[in-house]
Amino acid sequence: MKPRSIVFDLFGDYVRYRGGAARLRALTTLMDCFGVGESTVRVVMARLRKEGWFDAQRDGRETLYALNAKSLRLLNEGRARIFQRVRGEWDRHWYMVIYSVPETDRGIRERIRKELAWLGFGPLAASTYISPHDRLQQVKERFADQPVLRLDTLRCQSDDLIVDREMAARCWELGSLNDDYKTLLRTYRSRLPAYRAGELAPREALVERMRLTYDYRKFPFRDPDLPLDLLPPGWVGREAHEMFLEAHDLLRVPAEKLYDEIAGT
Repeated sequence: MKPRSIVFDLFGDYVRYRGGAARLRALTTLMDCFGVGESTVRVVMARLRKEGWFDAQRDGRETLYALNAKSLRLLNEGRARIFQRVRGEWDRHWYMVIYSVPETDRGIRERIRKELAWLGFGPLAASTYISPHDRLQQVKERFADQPVLRLDTLRCQSDDLIVDREMAARCWELGSLNDDYKTLLRTYRSRLPAYRAGELAPREALVERMRLTYDYRKFPFRDPDLPLDLLPPGWVGREAHEMFLEAHDLLRVPAEKLYDEIAGT
């Protein structure tokens, strides 16, 4: 687990629900649970503040780091993608994004690929991405500040469901994704009895909960949350999601107890 990721998870799961700010001393103690030293914490927090993710102010002899509009937006979007899943019948419509970027702006091209993947779009062809969910407005809003980028968005439909399934298979590596879901299930399903019995001490629960989130949150980048009609046989992604939600909730009370003791809230 990288220190930067740990910081965002701490703010996303704990700090934001307890005033939205934390003292550097508390963050240092919490990060020590993961083997991250004080000097590293200071460097990471200084960099994140410089990048505009946190506001910093003095509180007596201590430094207080607070969430701002930029970091709250990131946490809100991340939580929605990680914790929520689209349910219901699919109307068999695809939402397509076709983008055009000058060759000199490769950084923007890479950024739009990552953003589209995060929003659940898959590459159907060069510079052409599709999703079964209508997130076209989110795409437009994310790149409203890029005048060099041209976006064409469409709502379209294929000939039949067979074609839809073939398109889904081309856009996403569902087989390897399903295998990774099975690995996640094997790893954490055996630990659920201990979570349910409350066997973990607060420090253990905090670390375990953070590792669970760290292990699971990579899936929304790869999983477009396809409708049932497009999923291959034996799909366990939804089962893995339900397990994640249960485990995350079971560890909440002891993990929050440690946080409150350290942060003094």
